Amino acid sequence: MDLETRIKQFRTLLESDPDNDMAHFSLGNALLQADRKHEAALSFIACTKINPGMTKAYQLAARALIDSGHSDDAMDVLHDGYIEATKRGDMLPKNAMAEMFGELRLEVPVVETAQASAPEEVGGDFKDRKTGRMGTQLARRPFKGPVGEWIYENISKQTFDEWIGMGTKIINELRLDLSRDEHDAVYDYAMRIYIGLTDEIYNEITDGKSPPMPDGQFKSVIDEIMARGGHLEDLQGQMHTRVED
Repeated sequence: MDLETRIKQFRTLLESDPDNDMAHFSLGNALLQADRKHEAALSFIACTKINPGMTKAYQLAARALIDSGHSDDAMDVLHDGYIEATKRGDMLPKNAMAEMFGELRLEVPVVETAQASAPEEVGGDFKDRKTGRMGTQLARRPFKGPVGEWIYENISKQTFDEWIGMGTKIINELRLDLSRDEHDAVYDYAMRIYIGLTDEIYNEITDGKSPPMPDGQFKSVIDEIMARGGHLEDLQGQMHTRVED
């Protein structure tokens, strides 16, 4: 599929679902590939407004702003993004943004990180299929189609929010470009594992279709990330070296 077709598809998707952070992120990547850097930066910034945890979007937005001659606009993006990445332990975006601060001859912000606290007990009237705990139901389906419907009916908002955090780490760690089908399959595979959407369930809810699978290298890396429970801080953003571009 050519870039202009991809760009049009993501814009059409955003017309019907403007709060879709991943669509904004994917549109930004497609615009970057088309060398439309300032437009790409705006899409990445829109992504961060919806999901501040998408720290890779801050990094890409700042880089695109600098490269398109809008360094002044990049300063606030870098500041906010560096703080988010530091607090979340997203090493790859954090280090990349630190380099951009040096490039612009700006001081890197000092960020105080709070110690992790025990998760709060969440009440509610919706039972999460993955954890068995009570919580609250998502306000709406996270995306269209049978998988989105299954998530809405079976996965609590609390668990899906946890997945978004995990998914963001995976995007950052593996440098995924979700405008590429093969990278989108990696993200979907990780999501299915995390929320407990087995191949059998996928087959049942999609009338016999098989789920999209990543290639072997990505699959093994995703399996390791899941085995670690998403605790990737000790890897210093180097898991992307285990897969070929």
